[in-house]
Amino acid sequence: MGSLFAELARRASANARREVEAYTREIPEIGLLDRSPRARAATLEHSLWLRRRTVELSPDNQALTDDDLDHIASMGELRAGAGMSLDARQRVLWLHTALMLREINEATEAQRGGGVEEIMRMMTWFAPQGERGIGAYCQGFVRVLRRRTQYVEQVALLTRSLLNGDPISVELASAVDMELPDHWAVTVFRMPDRPGDDRFLEYEIETLVKSHRVPVMWGAETGDGSGELIALIPLGSGATKAETVAPHAVLDLLPDLAPDHFSELVRDFARALGQPCAVGTATAPLPELADALDRARRISRAAPLRRASARLRPHTLADVFVELAVVDVPFVDAWLRDVARRLDSGPDLLVTLDAYYRHDMHRGATATALNVHIRTLDYRLRRVRELTGIDPGSARGVRTLSAVVTRRLSGAWR
Repeated sequence: MGSLFAELARRASANARREVEAYTREIPEIGLLDRSPRARAATLEHSLWLRRRTVELSPDNQALTDDDLDHIASMGELRAGAGMSLDARQRVLWLHTALMLREINEATEAQRGGGVEEIMRMMTWFAPQGERGIGAYCQGFVRVLRRRTQYVEQVALLTRSLLNGDPISVELASAVDMELPDHWAVTVFRMPDRPGDDRFLEYEIETLVKSHRVPVMWGAETGDGSGELIALIPLGSGATKAETVAPHAVLDLLPDLAPDHFSELVRDFARALGQPCAVGTATAPLPELADALDRARRISRAAPLRRASARLRPHTLADVFVELAVVDVPFVDAWLRDVARRLDSGPDLLVTLDAYYRHDMHRGATATALNVHIRTLDYRLRRVRELTGIDPGSARGVRTLSAVVTRRLSGAWR
């Protein structure tokens, strides 16, 4: 055994104790789980065992055995059984990896640099075997989750792990029989009122999750009492019609190219929620889902609240980019709000403008949608022009009045 490996073996006990102390100090949840001397001793024993096996296997680049992986998986089962959260589990894996790299560096410095060959042998072993060990730990962790948590809770954990970039998502996806494609549409359903303890709604959501096979979870509670449901909708390689546009960009720029099942899924979930909702979506490759969630959430807050209907579809950046910009310019938002107030005196003028723009300013289709005579529609549009000085059918009218309608219907001006 070379000098680097001998130094690591000599330091194994001290390093294992330091790791347990670091867990307790930096991860409060570990301190709660290891309150008993027996639990703390088990953590220490595992840390020491892992270091000794590292020193035994790495000099000759030997792989972890099946028994080794089973032992690591049993530690994952132990932690999950004790109630460890996914966030704490991820923090443990990160801290363990950081400490192991630190220990290798310290041992190298103690040998005054040591041999480059030994360092390369260690690192050649460390990366692939570390990945296998983490995989085994996750497998053990998920085995317990499958036994102890309901299906919809497992799906929520999968959703959260995908958004956090947690590698346990691979095991969770397997547990709930879902695939993990390269690209997703992160979709946020925003509701004015967060659903309470509605068992029927939870049953409806679970049924839709099983039917559409999409990861879903409720968003965090907000201070204004609103709520949100977050769905990660997979986009297969053949989901778009534009071959010249990157798959994850198509829906953001060209929403009309959304696959048929996408709109159907959105309508199904909106109907289940049973109240008006604003739906925002942003697409991204798997590693960028957290950023996509932020975009989808902002889009949903700028989008109008609507009840489920055959015309309901998620809003994308292309739909509300003007309103998103307005949010960050208070004096522009105040000006639009003043325009909206002028329309309050007319007969259903905001509703009329909403239908007018949703039907691409086609007067016949708009009148039919509103169930009014076309002369009544023309009167209302003239009334808008009289009150605001803006022609709804002009370029200025489309730019200004469509933003007024969307801002009002979003619920932003309470």
